[in-house]
Amino acid sequence: MYVFILLLLTLVCLLLIKTHLKTRRLAKQAEIAVPQAGQIIPVSEGAIHFVELGDPNAPPLVLIHGLSGQLQHFTYAMAQDLARDFRVIVPDRPGCGYSQRDSDDLADPSAQARMLWQFLDAVVVTRPIVVGHSLGGAVALAMALDRPGQIKALGLIAPLTHPTPDAPDSFKGLRVHSPWLRRFLGHTLAVPMAERTAETVLEQVFNPDPCPSDFLTDAGAALGLRPQAYISASADLVAAETAMPEQCTAYAHAALPPGAVLFGDKDAVLNYQAQGTIMENYGFSVEILPDRGHMLPITMADTCNSFVRDVATLAR
Repeated sequence: MYVFILLLLTLVCLLLIKTHLKTRRLAKQAEIAVPQAGQIIPVSEGAIHFVELGDPNAPPLVLIHGLSGQLQHFTYAMAQDLARDFRVIVPDRPGCGYSQRDSDDLADPSAQARMLWQFLDAVVVTRPIVVGHSLGGAVALAMALDRPGQIKALGLIAPLTHPTPDAPDSFKGLRVHSPWLRRFLGHTLAVPMAERTAETVLEQVFNPDPCPSDFLTDAGAALGLRPQAYISASADLVAAETAMPEQCTAYAHAALPPGAVLFGDKDAVLNYQAQGTIMENYGFSVEILPDRGHMLPITMADTCNSFVRDVATLAR
């Protein structure tokens, strides 16, 4: 029995060493495939990586990506066109892409909002139009709650706005509450498993729209094959599930900026009624796209850009 246990432990250790080495290799390959795209600005308890496009004197527009994403979700098809009319600022959310945060406690949408405001202060952006996709919608709303009156208009694309009873199947592996366990999994098993299941997960997230063949590179998704991507996404998911009940109760008592919501009615990640239509209660206009899924900034870029320009008219 002792020999069997020793052999089993040895095999487990060898497996973990193998997966750790593969994780390091995949992470290095990911950073070669998707290198740092812009500048990094230090903020309290972290740093924000961002790109900026357009006329510095044009109205400022901030685009905030969602869970397991990075700034390339907006630079893939939207930002260049919007730069004709706006000073476009696209950050990696704290802890995502090439941005950093010092602890998992900063995954809370309100903490991310404070860090993003510090970043915007540093690059001298006042009263921006803010657009958030998916979890980025929750962070954009948290920014509006954190500094009332400082956002000119708010655009929410397939946003998380209220508590969700269950995470989609593609995200359930992220529901890890222990910071220590997140890091253990992130540096061993999570990344090789993500590589094996990437095609299936992307199909679920994009459904019913197709995932473009260059999504891993041009949209930056390869950066998800790094330990810090898993750790941050897990912390983001858990923090959002904890924070959203309190955040959504604040909407009724806050002076939210004028805003609008864009959703696909076949969204497989977030329910368009529970997360989108409900925002009509707080003065937001809501547009529902028939037969469209969750990844609208990638699959419906022209429609999203028209939506953003319509949101900008609310600021006037």
